[in-house]
Amino acid sequence: MLEFELKQQGKISRLTNQTFQLDKRYGDGYFSAAYFLKTEEIIKKYHPDNIVTMQFFQRRHSVLCGIDEAIALLHTYAKNPQNLKIEALNDGDLIEPLEPVLKITGRYQDFGFLEGPIDGILARRTSVASNCRRILEAAGKAKVIFFGDRDDDPKNHPGDGYAAYIGGIRSFCTDAMGEWIGYKGMGTMPHALIVMFKMDLLAAAKAFYEKYPKDNLIVLVDSNNDVITDSLKVADYFKDKLYAVRVDTSKALEDKYFERVKIDNPNIETHGVNVTLIKALRKALDEQGYNHVKIVVSSGFNEEKCKLFNKENAPVDFYGVGSSLLKVTTSFTGDCVKIDGINMAKVGRHEMFSDRLQLVNYPIKEK
Repeated sequence: MLEFELKQQGKISRLTNQTFQLDKRYGDGYFSAAYFLKTEEIIKKYHPDNIVTMQFFQRRHSVLCGIDEAIALLHTYAKNPQNLKIEALNDGDLIEPLEPVLKITGRYQDFGFLEGPIDGILARRTSVASNCRRILEAAGKAKVIFFGDRDDDPKNHPGDGYAAYIGGIRSFCTDAMGEWIGYKGMGTMPHALIVMFKMDLLAAAKAFYEKYPKDNLIVLVDSNNDVITDSLKVADYFKDKLYAVRVDTSKALEDKYFERVKIDNPNIETHGVNVTLIKALRKALDEQGYNHVKIVVSSGFNEEKCKLFNKENAPVDFYGVGSSLLKVTTSFTGDCVKIDGINMAKVGRHEMFSDRLQLVNYPIKEK
C-alpha cells in the first residue's frame, strides 16, 4: 500500500531511501553550495556543540510535496541522524504561506550542508504537485494526462511523477514517472508512427490496434490537419473498438474545418486546438452515432487555457498537459532560528509554528 494511503489511515511510516533512490554524492556535499560546506568546517572548529533549530517555509498556498524525500535524505546522509529532532508535515498537505513544513534541531555540522538540497527538493516537488492540483481544478470534470516527458531532464521523471500523483493526477506517459508509485506509462500514438506509414492514418491505427489490442485505442487525428474527417474515418472502421481521438493541432495552423465553415468573427479563435473545433468534432461524432468516442486534447494547454475550455463547456474528456506543470512556482527557504534553545535569527525572521507538525522517529535498522 502506498505511503500516502497509509497516512490517511493515521499511520506515519515514511517512504525510504530505497524508494527515492537518492544519489550517494549527497553525502559528500556534491549537491551542496560551497558556502554551506565551508560553514560546516568553521562551526566544527569554533562552535562544535551548538544545537541549532532550522525551519523551512514558503510564501504561497500550495500542495506540499517532497517532505518524505527530504526526511529520507536526512536519515540517509546527515551525520548522526539518530541525534536529530525532525518535525514535519506530510506530503499532500495543503499549506499556508509562512507555515513551517519542516523543522530540524541538532548540531549544524550534522545536517546544515543539506539545507540547499532540501530547499530544492521541496520547491520542485511542491511546485509540480501544486501546478497539477490547479490544472485539475481548471479542467473541471475532465481528466489530465501528465505529458511532462519532453520538457525536462529525464532523470526528473520519477520525482515529477510522484509529485503529480500527490497533486491528483493518475495518468503518466512514461514508466519512469510512475516508478515511485507503482504506475505504468500510458499513451496514444506519436505523429512519427503516422509518418512511418506514409501519412496513412488508418493503416497506422490498424497496426497499433493489432500490436496492442488490450490497450485503449486512442488515435491521433491532427496529422493531416483535418481532425473531423480523420476522426470519422477511424471511427467508421473501428466502431466500438475506438476509445478516443486526440487533437494536437499546432497553434500556427487552422484546421481544414475552418475552410469549409467560414467564421467571420475575429473574436473566435480558429488556430490550434480551440473550443470551436472541439465542439464541432463532438457534434460530428455524435451525429454519426459515435457518442462513446472520447476526446483528448493537447498542445499548449495550461491552467488558463483549461479554464477557458471549461468555461466554454468544451466537450473534452482528457487534457494532455506538459511544460506548464513543471515550472517552479513555490520556493522554499531554510532559516536558522534558534541556538541552544534561544531565539536567534536574522532581522525579519523568527521561529514560526504550526500545530500540524509531527515528530518523525529515526527508523530502526534491522540487523
